Amino acid sequence: MQTVNIHEAKTHLSRLLEAVERGEEIVIARAGQPVAMLSAYRPPRRKIAPPGSMEGQDWWMADDFDAPIDDLFDCLKDDAESEDFQEPNP
Repeated sequence: MQTVNIHEAKTHLSRLLEAVERGEEIVIARAGQPVAMLSAYRPPRRKIAPPGSMEGQDWWMADDFDAPIDDLFDCLKDDAESEDFQEPNP
């Protein structure tokens, strides 16, 4: 792995990109401290399915998928009403 300073990276960017195309990774440093890494672009392995890509496939949705969930936080309400609960100080 090659390390270059920022000035050298700016001056020789084309040469560094050729090295990256050959599979090398380049560390760019400022005053000897690594700041960035120059490496080859790798496209993501998973692609997001385009809209409509499930057309014609069988799937189901629960009849009550949009039913109100008013009691969802009741378990937290019990904690707030207990005497051990303390409001956080702002």
